[in-house]
Amino acid sequence: MVDEAQRLPSLLNEVHALIAERGRTYRFALSGSSARKLKRMDVNLLAGRVVNRQLFPLTAAELDYDVDPDRILRFGLLPQIHAEPDFALDALEAYAANYIREEIQQEAIVRRLDSFSRFLEVAALMNGQVANVAGLARDAAVARPTVQGYFAVLVDTLIGTWLPAWRKRAKVKEVVTPKFYLFDPGVVRALAGRLREPLDASERGFLLETWILHELRAAMASQDTGGQLHYWRTPSGSEVDFVWTRGPHAVGVEVKATTTWRMEYGASVKALIAQGSLQAGYGTYLGTAELKDGALRVFPLKRFLKELTSGHVLVAGWRR
Repeated sequence: MVDEAQRLPSLLNEVHALIAERGRTYRFALSGSSARKLKRMDVNLLAGRVVNRQLFPLTAAELDYDVDPDRILRFGLLPQIHAEPDFALDALEAYAANYIREEIQQEAIVRRLDSFSRFLEVAALMNGQVANVAGLARDAAVARPTVQGYFAVLVDTLIGTWLPAWRKRAKVKEVVTPKFYLFDPGVVRALAGRLREPLDASERGFLLETWILHELRAAMASQDTGGQLHYWRTPSGSEVDFVWTRGPHAVGVEVKATTTWRMEYGASVKALIAQGSLQAGYGTYLGTAELKDGALRVFPLKRFLKELTSGHVLVAGWRR
């Protein structure tokens, strides 16, 4: 087992040699928190000799569905937060500080740490929104090309991910700019400087989407579904929060941080199902009632997470 393999890239050559010479004798597990240094140094990435797997924060299934939505939206799903809940604030603030100090400063990934820190706070405040690079550059007082490079840093250090827009080749015009999500609700709030503030109504929806995106990505990995995740939106405001696609198949998921589900929430999903663009559609919210709205199935959050983990939402969703 080799942890933080990116800190000594030359070690990968030794691993490659041992696999080539004694592949049946040795088995290696290599983990790391950044691909940035490996890409920059053009090192041996063991192509064709390794299987890539991604580690995620805890999932609801790993917590036996004993989840408090408000607490998870505030503090996230990092293992340490749940192992030592009384130290959640300290742990998350240390995580944010250590990311900047160890991953960014010590590895000399960016030239101006002050500019990157400003960008990071603004990016966290815009988490889950369509990425307006020009606006973010203006708010962070950083040049636009620099902001684009900073986003690449977040992806390479596994802190964030792009959610591309889905283009279904319909006649209606669609938004094509991607959204950007950080990987954990607690980390979002820590980087935005909101960790010690109560949950605000304006952030709950984006934080719940961040959690659901994490659960969708983890389910895709554990169930080996393949496919991709997107969002869908038109300039007129029709939107579906998440669309999982694989080949000709597509499943839509609408997320609402409300305790009451209104039928208009699922209008876009139902319309796409009626057009044949989606084969299945789901809604999830913070209420308690399970609902059926035409072709749309609406589950309370915990039930939705159980359905997702059981494999009933993605691949099984369009087979029903």
